[in-house]
Amino acid sequence: MHGLSFYLLKRVALALLTLFIILFVSYLLLRLAPGDPTRSSMLSSQGAGSLSSEKGELVKNDSLREKLHLDKPPYVGFYLWMKQILLHGDFGTSVSVDKGRPVTELILERLPVTLRLNIMAILLTYLLAIPMGILAGVFPDSRYDKITTLLLFFLYSLPTLWVALILQATLCKGGFLPLFPLKGLEPELTAGLSTWRIIGETLMHYVLPVLCLTYGGFAGLSRFTRSAMMDVMKQDYIRTAVAKGMPPVDVILSHAFRNTLVIMVTLFAGLLPALVSGSILVEYVFNIPGMGSLSMMALSSRDIPLLMTLFAFGGALTLAGMLLADILYVFVDPRISFQSRV
Repeated sequence: MHGLSFYLLKRVALALLTLFIILFVSYLLLRLAPGDPTRSSMLSSQGAGSLSSEKGELVKNDSLREKLHLDKPPYVGFYLWMKQILLHGDFGTSVSVDKGRPVTELILERLPVTLRLNIMAILLTYLLAIPMGILAGVFPDSRYDKITTLLLFFLYSLPTLWVALILQATLCKGGFLPLFPLKGLEPELTAGLSTWRIIGETLMHYVLPVLCLTYGGFAGLSRFTRSAMMDVMKQDYIRTAVAKGMPPVDVILSHAFRNTLVIMVTLFAGLLPALVSGSILVEYVFNIPGMGSLSMMALSSRDIPLLMTLFAFGGALTLAGMLLADILYVFVDPRISFQSRV
């Protein structure tokens, strides 16, 4: 227990230092990027007014630069931003995407949408890819293995944007086979619909976005599982278990697959950031108001407070996923202990 506490303390301290460096480099790159981040905000609200209105906008622009600490050197601006967070827990307000609203409100408003979408995609990926990878690893070079290898490499090579647009053009309303809604995740409900009909209409909105988020990771995970199973099936203890007459299912699940879990845990480290980052392209094509579309709007408008909060959120979740994976290694592989990792 002492080893676990010391290990966690050391890893958390290292994670905080890493997060600090990530945020500083991100802030520095935002500040050094060409253009004025406040210019787009000024132009978006400036109409065809008189000279006096233009002067008023310039005054607002200067005020916004001062508010964002853009009139100070980057290291001073970063220090003031961090100070505001650590002392007051205030990540700032949006200056372009939704002016005046706290950036944490914008993120929390869109987070449930992306969570639902990506949890469905990840569950579907693991439920299908792992069994396919196990079978391909147990029976390498079989007809099943060759067919699935060809199919999965074909899927992995398809660009997400292209697939989303093709599915939308062929399977959505107005297309060749209009089975699914064109955009959004919320159905247009009318009076008199039963509960099951409402559930069915809602699920139809998720089918194509989840499919676009699934097929790339599905191909990769299946290939990783296949390679791990092929390596494990060549080990001496597997041959010994087979020679003793152990049922093939027990050999595969209790011995072989159990020893591939280290690779599964390694891949699991990327799940937490993937859950909330969303897919910018998929959410854009299907007009889904999630974290991906929010990130795109923040990038296009150079909304520094929102971008820095998204960087902090994503970086913290990435580091948390890596820490969780390190802890899980100890439980799936008895050869690993916290004392050996301190």
